[in-house]
Amino acid sequence: MKISADELEPLFDALPDVVFFVKDTQGRYTHANLTLVRRLGLKHRSDIIGKDVTELFPTTMGGSYAAQDRRVLAGELIENQLEVHIFNNRAPGWCLTCKRPLIARGEVRGVIGISRDLGQPDGRHPTYDRLRRVLAHMQEHYADNVRVHTLATLAGLSVAQLERHFRRVFQLTPQQVLTKVRIESAMRLLGGEDSIAAIGMACGFVDQSAFARQFKATVGMTPSAYRTMVTAER
Repeated sequence: MKISADELEPLFDALPDVVFFVKDTQGRYTHANLTLVRRLGLKHRSDIIGKDVTELFPTTMGGSYAAQDRRVLAGELIENQLEVHIFNNRAPGWCLTCKRPLIARGEVRGVIGISRDLGQPDGRHPTYDRLRRVLAHMQEHYADNVRVHTLATLAGLSVAQLERHFRRVFQLTPQQVLTKVRIESAMRLLGGEDSIAAIGMACGFVDQSAFARQFKATVGMTPSAYRTMVTAER
């Protein structure tokens, strides 16, 4: 038995922490749950259907999401991509995005995906206190070359155990947590006057191009575009 997107849509309407969407091969929305409607500051599902991301999101973010969709239409699977989503109210939120080609009768007919909000850490997990020490180390040393093996030693775990427990407690890998810490710091610093190159180095990136690539992949826009956006809002 197959379930259609029409049947999935009302189910995802009941999940306020999950964005659900389906797009056609031109990148136009054919389905969207009410969570996405509300986060875009809109009132009705019909305000989204038939439009593409460049019409609904800030220009630089829309272009980045469109490029991501084109990769999926070409066959790429996106699994648990850590992203910051910034909606019309400019409120940022961390999420994990999954996208895959929508295939019907052996042909790619569109993109189907979800973005789920990053939840709070599981403080009841037996390794939570040890992992908090690792997180504190990341927050203090994110500008340095942080190695997963060092983090595992700090927690008294093997690398495989550290990866498994991080996913259970934080819903992220240690590398994703480190990226989150670095990008959050960069977003704060971009509100100041330091150069983008200096900010990238201060946040642990080896050079400005590496910083720009990771920032755009995570935030959906370049550091300079983000700086322009936050400056314009003052």
